[in-house]
Amino acid sequence: MPLKTRFTELLGIETPIVCGGMMWVGRAELAAAVSNAGGLGILTALTQPTPDALRAEIDRCRTMTDKPFGVNLTILPKMGGAPYPEYRKAIIDSGIKIVETAGHRPEEHVNEFKAHGITVIHKCTAVRHALSAERMGVDVISIDGFECAGHPGEDDIPGLILIPAAVDKLKIPVIASGGFGDGRGLVAALALGADGINMGTRFCAVAEAPIHDNVKQLIVRNDERGTNLIFRKLHNTARVGKSSVSDRVVEILSAPDATFEDVAELVRGVHGREVLETGNLEAGLFWAGQVQGLIHDVPTCAELISRIVAEAESIINVRLGKFVA
Repeated sequence: MPLKTRFTELLGIETPIVCGGMMWVGRAELAAAVSNAGGLGILTALTQPTPDALRAEIDRCRTMTDKPFGVNLTILPKMGGAPYPEYRKAIIDSGIKIVETAGHRPEEHVNEFKAHGITVIHKCTAVRHALSAERMGVDVISIDGFECAGHPGEDDIPGLILIPAAVDKLKIPVIASGGFGDGRGLVAALALGADGINMGTRFCAVAEAPIHDNVKQLIVRNDERGTNLIFRKLHNTARVGKSSVSDRVVEILSAPDATFEDVAELVRGVHGREVLETGNLEAGLFWAGQVQGLIHDVPTCAELISRIVAEAESIINVRLGKFVA
């Protein structure tokens, strides 16, 4: 039986599971596979080198699925020269109806998306930011706990606290992100008041993810300790997969007088892309969350989502029922 929530009803999807936009990973083959399996797949706009290339990728995704899918637009301060308005126009002109926004000062983009009738999911790492986004007019908040890959913010609040804290203060639907990878997590998120879950690292270790098998197998081998927090002293904390490269970044930045320039070459995005595409784990960094400790195989998206839903239904209908007199 489908798990219906405010989120699935709003977007017209079958299952409250999202594969959020991931740099170099959010391509048509993965987004379409997630959507075909009943979830919400999301393309990553900035993975494409130009707005026209994004248009082509949206068209390619439409040849693979007739289900709803979205596009992520992340506003990065250090990529101030990126043609964000042109990417935004490509999304709107392509008839996309769901957008995931994230990052620095998204108001201009959110306002324009909303003016064109687009449903906006905004990613936040703090309740105060989520409330600001709600006032801005977004439709859904994706709240990222400290367990997540990528940038978890500077407050270090894990999902068990952050999710219900957000739900308590927001009127719009919330989807929970950070540490989710199975049916237990989905049920827990629903119990905390969320209307769905967002998974990133778990969707990196699926057959359709357009990344090298070396990376997928490392995610499977890693346990919950298999991450490093970098850039802490720079107040731009990022959680990445534990590797010789990320270990080196942590070591360098532990020096009292260390600066970003000391690690800039090690953390370049082009090197991370090389890791994902070639499987050379010594080339750079890769993003991964603590949920690695719950990832033990590389299924298809259909197998994974079906498994998560079946496990969640069993927990709700069987296990939890035992505790109710």
